[in-house]
Amino acid sequence: MATGEPLIVLDGVNKWFGPLHVLDDVSLSVGKGEVVVVIGPSGSGKSTLCRTINRLEPITSGTITFDGQPLPAEGKALAKLRSEVGMVFQSFNLFAHKTILENVTLGPVKVRKEKASVARERGLALLDRVGIANQADKFPAQLSGGQQQRAAIARALAMQPKAMLFDEPTSALDPEMVGEVLDVMTSLAGEGMTMVVVTHEMGFARHAANRVIFMADGQLVEDAPPSQFFANPRSERARDFLSKILTH
Repeated sequence: MATGEPLIVLDGVNKWFGPLHVLDDVSLSVGKGEVVVVIGPSGSGKSTLCRTINRLEPITSGTITFDGQPLPAEGKALAKLRSEVGMVFQSFNLFAHKTILENVTLGPVKVRKEKASVARERGLALLDRVGIANQADKFPAQLSGGQQQRAAIARALAMQPKAMLFDEPTSALDPEMVGEVLDVMTSLAGEGMTMVVVTHEMGFARHAANRVIFMADGQLVEDAPPSQFFANPRSERARDFLSKILTH
């Protein structure tokens, strides 16, 4: 569970893409072991927010700290940060010409300089944990989308990250595969992994989140526990958003 000690802190973060103000004075603190789900309409800045945390997206102004340190700009320190913040995207980004197990062990061996045998053992354990141990020697194209996304989660976990970022991890999946990926994420949340999740899956937000962040127009409009947010959103924007998605 969350210890209250912040792992990720954004303070007055602004991000401009040309004339577009995609993050507008965003401040957010995520405690260790906390699961924060970010929701909101398309174009509200959710994905950009997620991508600033491991510096895939540099910010225009403000500060971001991870585990007490400001985000490094480049070089070895940035590579270390990226190994400590796992990221799972909408697309699976697996190496097509490597087996699933090779995809999972590559980072630990190359970046963390782990022994291949150690990385392999942990890789197999992680594939087992996400329910695809029997697919270890297959190539990504031989797996379903749901299996590929679970492999991508195992790959991120293989680096033993301090936090995991998920940017719409189920939006490219066929509906029948969404549940298998959300189940893995829910079990991760239950084990105390610090998670920031951008998603359209309201069931996951309700059941797995400690807090729901609602974004609109680059701003954090609401920040509340899921029970409170879904039952009684404070802002007109959030009420409008929920009425549109929860009635269908």
